Amino acid sequence: VLMRRHSVRRCRRRITVLLLMAAGCISYIDRAALSVSNTAVMADMHMSYTGMGLLLSVFAWAYLAGQIPTGLLADRFDSRVLLGAGLVLWSCAQMAFGLVHSVTGLFLARIGLGLGETPLFLSGTRALVRWYRPQERGRPLGLFNGSAALGPALAPPLLLAIMMVWGWRGMSVAIGAASLVLAVVWIRFYRDPADLSPNTATRQTLPRSDHSAPAGLVQALRHDLGYLLRRRSSWVLTAGYAGVIYITWLYATWMPAWLQTSRHLTIGQAGMLSALPQFCGFAGSVLGGFVVDHLAAMGVGRLNACRTPLVLAMLVAAIATALATLPTGLTVMITFMGVALFAGGLALSTGWMLGTVIAAEHRVATLQAIQNTGGSLGGALAPAVTGLLADRFGSFTPSMLTAGAIGLASVAIYQFGQRPEDVAAP
Repeated sequence: VLMRRHSVRRCRRRITVLLLMAAGCISYIDRAALSVSNTAVMADMHMSYTGMGLLLSVFAWAYLAGQIPTGLLADRFDSRVLLGAGLVLWSCAQMAFGLVHSVTGLFLARIGLGLGETPLFLSGTRALVRWYRPQERGRPLGLFNGSAALGPALAPPLLLAIMMVWGWRGMSVAIGAASLVLAVVWIRFYRDPADLSPNTATRQTLPRSDHSAPAGLVQALRHDLGYLLRRRSSWVLTAGYAGVIYITWLYATWMPAWLQTSRHLTIGQAGMLSALPQFCGFAGSVLGGFVVDHLAAMGVGRLNACRTPLVLAMLVAAIATALATLPTGLTVMITFMGVALFAGGLALSTGWMLGTVIAAEHRVATLQAIQNTGGSLGGALAPAVTGLLADRFGSFTPSMLTAGAIGLASVAIYQFGQRPEDVAAP
């Protein structure tokens, strides 16, 4: 009986990882829908590159605004309810994007999408922290973060196929409906381990529960948010992660349009080619979890197990992004993009895991909300700055060089900003 219960719990936490990966994929497919269809939307709605850049970035501004409030909620409320509510909200917003007929309506729908997706990685990470012990978290967190790259990789062929039949409006409604189905599945399946009354034997396979989170909002602001905002390490994570997301979100939002304008490709050709580097990003994200676990097993400290591959990956991503602007053939250009996104995916995964090293369990979601505020700022600036520079210079080259410089700044922040005393007690 004990073995059967233990097997059921192993199965439940694996399914939890799979559902979170599915949610991550669909969320990034929803985000990427506008990237794939932006030239069609621009033509239908008579928008400039600058206007499209602002529409692409408004999602990230809304995402940024919801980070800290959602992080505080994620540390105090069941992931089943909070993430389920987010799934429902972003599903409705994505469907609304395909139904409205004004530019204002498009902006409002993207704002709703950003707010709805806010709980995903905060509440999802909290769920994995609840189900996996510290030495086991690298791989599930790597897989979960890998979905952020797998979604954009799957998006071009999938979304282009739907667009060919139903257009960009029908595509938005279809993927919004798919998100709604996942919301129902998550709400029906997920349970916190504390709600399943584990016996003594299976409790040993779960992380020790941390009951020190204060219940009241005032206490939460003082003891958790206030404490974290006073720590230098929180600001280091926030500033460094802004650079990570700037580079990866630049590719996620503008790569198809960049290929269309710089290489004179059709929307279909550009969309299909942009999927290849995104698959490299997925591979890098998944590998990040294995690298961290492997380094930890070799006896490398928890901080360096995350920081060392993060710094090296961001260095490669920054250099490869700058090299992609060289006047080379299309194959070489796509190769540089693939290298940049592979390294960016690895940095995305290891950078996110760094938050679980710095914060105690009951503050993980709040710290990662602070960190993701920086990431959201990078995600908001990347498409907006790129659109402005593309209109100003008639080329994407200045935008890519700017991204490379931001990546190098992120390397310096992580390398020189984090210290061994920043690590939380296991």
